[in-house]
Amino acid sequence: MKKEKAAISLRALKARARKIRLVIFDVDGVLTDGGIILDGDNNEYKKFNVRDGHGIKLLQQASMEVALITGRYSRVVEKRAGELGIKWVYQRCLEKAAAYEELLGKFGIGDEEAAFLGDDVVDLPVLIRAGLPAAVADAHPEAKKHALLITAARGGSGAARELVEFILKAKGLWNEIINAYTEI
Repeated sequence: MKKEKAAISLRALKARARKIRLVIFDVDGVLTDGGIILDGDNNEYKKFNVRDGHGIKLLQQASMEVALITGRYSRVVEKRAGELGIKWVYQRCLEKAAAYEELLGKFGIGDEEAAFLGDDVVDLPVLIRAGLPAAVADAHPEAKKHALLITAARGGSGAARELVEFILKAKGLWNEIINAYTEI
């Protein structure tokens, strides 16, 4: 097993963020609060944060690739990914490292150009490899141990947006994005 991530300075963390070309998110516990509502008719409900969704759109506007890797399958995830224009969605993915490896190959990038936001032990294989491994505030302690960035926000409550803004600011793109909204 690889060693846990060592502490890193904010300056070094920003340097890593500047290299990112692909941002990967887990779903349950990251883009949602981890709760799953099932009704008697086999319908499944999840609550997503609209600011997280807008953050994903901002990544795409900045010509970055976005992907989802989740262990469960849900039509709700397909629908949300479709709304956000996320093309790379891996569901029922119990071997997250295999999906991660496929994504790196698809985009011709190395670990140092990938960020991953996770929340639980199933995410460890990707957290250990990603150049910018991140965990949500309420992540399992093992996930936090292997993350270089831990969000202040909990899963489903703006954690994804927090990571997005960190990356965009590190890349020097944030002011340009804000200016596009404030110019009259």
